[in-house]
Amino acid sequence: VQLVESGGGLVQPGGSLRLSCAASGRTFRHYASAWFRQAPGKGREFVAGISWNGIQYYSDSVRGRFTISRDNALNTVHLQMNNVIPEDTAVYYCALDNERTRQLTTYSSQYYFWGQGTQVTVSS
Repeated sequence: VQLVESGGGLVQPGGSLRLSCAASGRTFRHYASAWFRQAPGKGREFVAGISWNGIQYYSDSVRGRFTISRDNALNTVHLQMNNVIPEDTAVYYCALDNERTRQLTTYSSQYYFWGQGTQVTVSS
């Protein structure tokens, strides 16, 4: 199973960015998937997740600004980031559970497959 993120880059405060995660070797729709991020000097933190049956969940820091979605036809998960702030600067990772139809969790230990990460920098 391989997860490949794309869409990171430099964006100004208040701007928008869309991250994508494409999977090969595993179908997203039967498993929980999530986005995590890790800022310099900090631990990896949960950002947003979507369960196998489409339930979305967000961390308090991004709720109302970020939206996670899944395209079953393309086997891709997206993270739409709006109204970004400097504190959103981090490497963003896509993650996929290994247990079919298990409920979504915010704990990174549940996720078995990880992408290589994509850098998001919010700066003017």
